[in-house]
Amino acid sequence: MDTTGEPDLLARARKGELDAFNALVERYQGPIYNLCLRMLGSPQAAEDAAQEAFISAYRHLERFRGEAFRSWLYRIAANACYDELRRRKARPSVSLDQPYADEDSRLDPPSGEPALEEHAEQMQLREALQAALANLPAEQRLAIVLCDVQGMDYAEIAAVTRTSLGTVKSRINRGRLRLRVLLQAQAELLPSRFRHSGEET
Repeated sequence: MDTTGEPDLLARARKGELDAFNALVERYQGPIYNLCLRMLGSPQAAEDAAQEAFISAYRHLERFRGEAFRSWLYRIAANACYDELRRRKARPSVSLDQPYADEDSRLDPPSGEPALEEHAEQMQLREALQAALANLPAEQRLAIVLCDVQGMDYAEIAAVTRTSLGTVKSRINRGRLRLRVLLQAQAELLPSRFRHSGEET
């Protein structure tokens, strides 16, 4: 992401200039919403968490101490998602497996203008991926989303999550392995071309 002019916007926002902070919101609202959507699986919950993250960031700008603003903002958004996930555990009737419409994700199949059948298969695969993501432990889910959807490197993910590089690598590796296992267990939900036959090893 192009961060040109970001230090100036941050300096102005910290002085109370709402227009400067709104410019930062416009810059990051898409990626932050996408993170929340992948973590929570529901567009409404993602909107609420993203909004909560930006409000929290604005209220606590004085606590920002010169680290990468993106990492700081993503950490706030991740914490907003964790809060929502904890609330869901307290009221388990809310499903993590709700289908949703999403754009801009490297976990999704390639876009373009597919035929109707191919489009249906892409939607099928997308929903299976989200259902599998929803069954990962939250820490693994966050690491996978930051890496494979948001395109962050391990060092930035470590900054966002305030963990070591080794922990980040472990969470991503374990998360990817669990995703494969979950998708294989849900093979009937996948388009036929993504299924493995019983004879394959």
